[in-house]
Amino acid sequence: QVQLVESGGGLVQAGDSLRLSCAASGLTFSSYAMGWFRQAPGKEREFVAAITRFGGNTYYADSVKGRFTISRDNAKNTLYLRMNSLKPEDTAVYYCAASQAITIPAMRASDRYNYWGQGTQVTVSS
Repeated sequence: QVQLVESGGGLVQAGDSLRLSCAASGLTFSSYAMGWFRQAPGKEREFVAAITRFGGNTYYADSVKGRFTISRDNAKNTLYLRMNSLKPEDTAVYYCAASQAITIPAMRASDRYNYWGQGTQVTVSS
């Protein structure tokens, strides 16, 4: 049974930092590209960042580029998202997901992800 469990969310002030983690089990972690998505109240789920199977390439939404860093530790079956200079508009539930996609457009598409975590809430106050 595949499980993706996010942690590290919380309530912070604008300008603060957070690091999200996603612990994976039940799958061969290094066989999957991994992504972070987020969903704010009343909005659709949106792509945040993705990383290829061995971490050689990373991709970001324009809204987080330069502030967020995605990384992974395949030995620990764990995905990370370092979020710096947080803004109120970053407030959302953040989800990690696993995909067998190998192209950039596919890694940006939520429907190309096979497994999802339950999400962790990030709230940024102004």
